[in-house]
Amino acid sequence: MNSGPRLFSDIGKKATDLLTKDYISDQKFSVSTSSATGVALTSTATKKGGLSSGDVGAVYKYKNTLIDIKLDTESNIATKLTFTDIVPSTKTIASFKLPNLKSSKVEVQYFHYHASLTSAVTLNEKTSTIDVSATIGSPTFVIGAEAGYETTSGKSTIYAAGISVNKPDSTASIVLGDKGETIRASYIHQLDTSKKTVVVGEISRRFLTNENTFTVGGSYAVDHLTMVKAKLNNHGKLGALLQHEIIPKSLVTMSTEVDTRALDRTPKFGLALALKP
Repeated sequence: MNSGPRLFSDIGKKATDLLTKDYISDQKFSVSTSSATGVALTSTATKKGGLSSGDVGAVYKYKNTLIDIKLDTESNIATKLTFTDIVPSTKTIASFKLPNLKSSKVEVQYFHYHASLTSAVTLNEKTSTIDVSATIGSPTFVIGAEAGYETTSGKSTIYAAGISVNKPDSTASIVLGDKGETIRASYIHQLDTSKKTVVVGEISRRFLTNENTFTVGGSYAVDHLTMVKAKLNNHGKLGALLQHEIIPKSLVTMSTEVDTRALDRTPKFGLALALKP
């Protein structure tokens, strides 16, 4: 299923993950465990500013079906059902939230050796939207587009296009998004064969405001248990994090962000602890 080009949403995702994933400005604690029946349970508590929230989730896989249920402190129950190969080379995802069903969504993904296609329908009280995206190419070269349509107003909600070139040690991509109002180009490169050192550069431009944002960053694996990451953009925002595996599959992550143009401001700090006993 995954031998052809990836989905449109994957174009530029590696660079985005390297520049954003695990950078946090709050406190988060989670514990994950598995029962004898194969149910994976995760409890999460988050403190952001003066507000605290939490949730409890359960994931269970039965044959080609994955069931994901999450209950949060606001009494919302989010459910996602993922069905693989109902039709060959497809994945179907149905998600909804109780008691509010405004964001119910059904998505079908189709994978081919030289193409991928995604069709999603989102339902709410007043209208529904239909999103379609497609890519063609190979795992090395991908070109794709995305479009969205609101059934009630008849207006386009989104349209975007992108291209990606992937090599074993590097990935370059360009995405024209936000209805043609922004363009983002990124490049990620692995500096060594062991993949311990990775660097990334990303530049984006908003045509309406003529605003440019250029960000450089990277990650370095100190050893098999410890990784450090850093990033800096042209607006003076400097971020850094340290992630360490304290016991197998259990991670502690410390991150900070500093505005180098306003050093009198208090830096942002974040701490996450994820335990998988």
